[in-house]
Amino acid sequence: MGTISTRNRLYRFNALDAAAVAAYVGFTLYFSLAGDSVERLMLQLFPEPATASYAVNAVFYATVGVFAAASAWRVVGRDFRILATRPWFTLGMVPLAVVVMLIITAIFVGVIGGVQNSENQLGIQGLLQHVPAWLMVPLLVVLGPFVEEYLFRHLLIGKLSQYVNIWICCLVSVVVFASIHTVGREGLALSALAPYLGMGVVLVGVYVWTGKNLMFSYFVHAAKNLLAVVLIYAIPAELLPN
Repeated sequence: MGTISTRNRLYRFNALDAAAVAAYVGFTLYFSLAGDSVERLMLQLFPEPATASYAVNAVFYATVGVFAAASAWRVVGRDFRILATRPWFTLGMVPLAVVVMLIITAIFVGVIGGVQNSENQLGIQGLLQHVPAWLMVPLLVVLGPFVEEYLFRHLLIGKLSQYVNIWICCLVSVVVFASIHTVGREGLALSALAPYLGMGVVLVGVYVWTGKNLMFSYFVHAAKNLLAVVLIYAIPAELLPN
């Protein structure tokens, strides 16, 4: 009885992957180097700074998301079918993974000796104070986690591990995931990296543990973001960091 190789069909880098990575890196570099000009342009289109920031993020993730979905739709379909055969496993393990993520993050923060809010985190909190939930949930819970799981798990582990040792790929995934969320005025300070390192370790762990199931790591990522969104909306604005 023959076996079907998934390397050629599902784990070969293709032009859509290159387009997604180019769009992600290009947008990131452009916003980093020309952020002021982008902000001025968006403020001409949208009167409120929060609305302008939301629009920039929505365009960014939607653009990358189109390429990601076009490239990974076969993997998404396969992984949905696998999870559908064990719904109770999925419903039970997703919240458990979020709890483990919170515990590991707390351990990281405790070892490092404190946490520093990154510009990324403060920016999200600012958006949540001014943009309604019905706009933020699609961005932070649906689109953002899918794009990031596709880039940092499916590409950096699922596909890259066909050519590089998988444990090296896992380490790269954790480090790049944490770093991309903390590059700003705070630099790569460990106190700012800690929450994202904890999150990255768990997302890499569940991705590898479930046999490189992209949708399972996506559900864990989305659930964690949904919890954060609910908590931030539930906390009075005056109690949030300025």
